[in-house]
Amino acid sequence: MSADGVELRRYHDLAPARQALIDLYAEVRAPLLHLPNYRVEVFAERLARHAGEPGWEAVLGFDGGQPVGYAYANTLTVDDRWWTRMTEQLPNGFTAVPTMVVKEIGVRPPWRGTGTARRIHDELLAHRTEERAALLVNPLAGDGKVQRLYETWGYVAFNSQQPSPESPKLTAMIRPRTLVAG
Repeated sequence: MSADGVELRRYHDLAPARQALIDLYAEVRAPLLHLPNYRVEVFAERLARHAGEPGWEAVLGFDGGQPVGYAYANTLTVDDRWWTRMTEQLPNGFTAVPTMVVKEIGVRPPWRGTGTARRIHDELLAHRTEERAALLVNPLAGDGKVQRLYETWGYVAFNSQQPSPESPKLTAMIRPRTLVAG
């Protein structure tokens, strides 16, 4: 498998991408589907809610017409509940900086380690206007490998939150939307 042959498609409307997103999620998160917060039904509800929030957009990767990965994001408003769930108090004015949040990102197992996730992520950020990108990661995912991967993409940990009682405690990470190569 190679990221080079993956076609990236952008979606601003959930309807044409909904089933592919749910199917991809079910495969990507298969080892976790027994946990309440990761059930497919819970994801489908969360996806519908997210798609109705400001600035929702998704990028799906296709290889030979087959969906292989996805990411989607929203624009955070100044008083968005995403900010209010942080464990530590945020500095004054922190939420006023235009920020997008990557709500989900996942790649089917055969395409992991090929650069596909990074291509999908970068395409999702490429046409956004917000100054920063943020995301949540389970620090235990892949024995910490997932968080370390995001660090190589320029993200830094800045806080934590537990989005729901069923959710694990997650690390909040942030980076400038565009990074200067250097």
